[in-house]
Amino acid sequence: MLEALIPATAPASQRRLYDSMLGTIHRMAAEHTDVVDLKIADAALGEMAEAFRVFRPFRHERKVTIFGSARTLPDHAVYNRTRDLAASMAAFGWMVVTGAGPGIMAAGMEGAGREHSIGVNIRLPFEQGANSFIAQDPKLVQMRYFFTRKLMLMKESAGFVVLPGGFGTLDESFELLTLLQTGKTMPAPVVLLDIPGDTYWSGWDRFLEEEVAPKGLVSADDRALFIITDDIDEATSELLGFYRNYQSCRWVGNLLVIRMLVALDKAELASLNRRFGDIVDGPIRHTKPFAPERSGNDHLDQPRLALRFDRIHYGRLRQMIDALNLCTGGGG
Repeated sequence: MLEALIPATAPASQRRLYDSMLGTIHRMAAEHTDVVDLKIADAALGEMAEAFRVFRPFRHERKVTIFGSARTLPDHAVYNRTRDLAASMAAFGWMVVTGAGPGIMAAGMEGAGREHSIGVNIRLPFEQGANSFIAQDPKLVQMRYFFTRKLMLMKESAGFVVLPGGFGTLDESFELLTLLQTGKTMPAPVVLLDIPGDTYWSGWDRFLEEEVAPKGLVSADDRALFIITDDIDEATSELLGFYRNYQSCRWVGNLLVIRMLVALDKAELASLNRRFGDIVDGPIRHTKPFAPERSGNDHLDQPRLALRFDRIHYGRLRQMIDALNLCTGGGG
């Protein structure tokens, strides 16, 4: 009966996942799952389904997510900084994703413009809903849970900017860095943006340096996962420069496959192996697309590297991507 709910036209890979999801529902029913738990599961799945629908038409558009305080007023320098950065990224063809509320979220959408904005709003009793720059737009999704909202604020984006904020902003920034540090999301640039003369992010960084790192709670290489700046041009360059040569990566079995715009020449590949041999088992090598990539038509025209990455040192992997972005393949 449950299998009859799966479209006959669905590919085998999708049918397996639909079958697994329906099997989970069947087990929950068999275990007489509490109504409260069922409500959470039902609402979360519904929110994700709606968010997937909203984002789907823009899946191939580069996006930057902007985090920051809802309490920032429009006449504050941080608001203006956010608006200018969003406008800069939109001018390069990127879309801007924010939580769709007031403050920094409104600034990002004002700068990007409605056409280049996607909003993921959270329903809160003390906020009036989405800001005027995205309200009533089909690119707005409303959510009840913070965890589903954070998923969508991070899942689709190719870069991230975090402005000063309170508990919510710090929660988002630490979760983002944790996902990058542990490889639970693909590598991406993170900019912690201040205004000139402010010490918000330098104070945060000092806490890491003086209180966290000396206790061995983070690696020194983890600091490669983000930059701190008060310069809009530097922030824009960090986001765009991350994709100067590096384009994307995926796992094929136990191999990490990195796709690039330009293949490395022999000297550049040798240098990469010397510098980053500590995080791989065996050589970093050029490769042709693997069968799973071919079956999914996954960036088949791009040169690629294959490496047995240790799945631990993601800060070092970020450093390797930075090195890749300096390579020209001998083309100058």
